[in-house]
Amino acid sequence: MTIDLKPEQEQVLDLAVQSGVYRDRDEVLAQAFEIIREQIQLQEWMLERRDELAGHIAAGFAQAERGELVDGETALKLLRERRSERRKP
Repeated sequence: MTIDLKPEQEQVLDLAVQSGVYRDRDEVLAQAFEIIREQIQLQEWMLERRDELAGHIAAGFAQAERGELVDGETALKLLRERRSERRKP
Protein backbone atom coordinates (compact mmCIF):
# COMPACT_ATOMS: atom_id res chain seq x y z
CA MET A 1 0.00 0.00 0.00
CA THR A 2 1.22 3.46 -0.83
CA ILE A 3 0.25 6.45 1.27
CA ASP A 4 0.77 10.01 0.13
CA LEU A 5 1.66 12.32 3.01
CA LYS A 6 1.30 16.07 3.12
CA PRO A 7 4.54 18.03 3.61
CA GLU A 8 3.60 18.92 7.19
CA GLN A 9 2.99 15.22 7.96
CA GLU A 10 6.40 14.36 6.53
CA GLN A 11 7.90 17.06 8.73
CA VAL A 12 6.26 15.60 11.83
CA LEU A 13 7.72 12.18 11.02
CA ASP A 14 11.16 13.67 10.50
CA LEU A 15 10.99 15.70 13.73
CA ALA A 16 9.94 12.63 15.69
CA VAL A 17 12.91 10.64 14.37
CA GLN A 18 15.30 13.57 14.91
CA SER A 19 14.14 13.80 18.54
CA GLY A 20 15.85 10.48 19.15
CA VAL A 21 12.74 8.91 20.64
CA TYR A 22 12.12 6.84 17.50
CA ARG A 23 14.59 4.91 15.35
CA ASP A 24 12.83 5.56 12.06
CA ARG A 25 9.59 6.65 10.41
CA ASP A 26 8.16 3.14 10.64
CA GLU A 27 8.46 3.23 14.42
CA VAL A 28 6.75 6.64 14.54
CA LEU A 29 3.88 5.36 12.41
CA ALA A 30 3.58 2.16 14.45
CA GLN A 31 3.22 4.27 17.61
CA ALA A 32 0.69 6.54 15.92
CA PHE A 33 -1.42 3.56 14.84
CA GLU A 34 -1.23 2.10 18.35
CA ILE A 35 -2.54 5.38 19.78
CA ILE A 36 -5.38 5.40 17.26
CA ARG A 37 -6.25 1.77 18.13
CA GLU A 38 -6.33 2.64 21.84
CA GLN A 39 -8.59 5.63 21.17
CA ILE A 40 -10.99 3.45 19.20
CA GLN A 41 -11.08 0.90 22.02
CA LEU A 42 -11.75 3.66 24.56
CA GLN A 43 -14.57 5.04 22.44
CA GLU A 44 -16.10 1.56 22.17
CA TRP A 45 -15.76 1.09 25.95
CA MET A 46 -17.46 4.42 26.58
CA LEU A 47 -20.29 3.64 24.16
CA GLU A 48 -20.86 0.27 25.81
CA ARG A 49 -21.12 1.99 29.19
CA ARG A 50 -22.87 5.17 28.10
CA ASP A 51 -25.99 4.63 30.18
CA GLU A 52 -23.99 3.62 33.25
CA LEU A 53 -21.72 6.66 32.93
CA ALA A 54 -24.68 8.98 32.36
CA GLY A 55 -26.24 7.60 35.54
CA HIS A 56 -23.09 8.35 37.53
CA ILE A 57 -22.95 11.87 36.12
CA ALA A 58 -26.62 12.49 36.90
CA ALA A 59 -26.13 11.18 40.44
CA GLY A 60 -23.15 13.51 40.88
CA PHE A 61 -25.12 16.53 39.72
CA ALA A 62 -27.98 15.62 42.05
CA GLN A 63 -25.55 15.37 44.96
CA ALA A 64 -24.10 18.76 44.08
CA GLU A 65 -27.56 20.33 43.92
CA ARG A 66 -28.27 18.94 47.40
CA GLY A 67 -25.04 20.49 48.63
CA GLU A 68 -23.34 17.12 49.16
CA LEU A 69 -19.94 18.35 48.03
CA VAL A 70 -16.44 17.83 49.36
CA ASP A 71 -13.36 19.99 48.83
CA GLY A 72 -10.57 18.91 46.50
CA GLU A 73 -8.23 17.63 49.21
CA THR A 74 -10.95 15.47 50.73
CA ALA A 75 -11.94 14.13 47.32
CA LEU A 76 -8.34 13.14 46.57
CA LYS A 77 -8.06 11.46 49.96
CA LEU A 78 -11.23 9.45 49.32
CA LEU A 79 -10.03 8.41 45.86
CA ARG A 80 -6.67 7.28 47.24
CA GLU A 81 -8.42 5.27 49.96
CA ARG A 82 -10.67 3.58 47.40
CA ARG A 83 -7.69 2.73 45.20
CA SER A 84 -5.83 1.34 48.19
CA GLU A 85 -8.81 -0.84 49.14
CA ARG A 86 -9.11 -2.20 45.59
CA ARG A 87 -5.46 -3.17 45.54
CA LYS A 88 -5.70 -5.23 48.71
CA PRO A 89 -5.78 -9.00 48.05
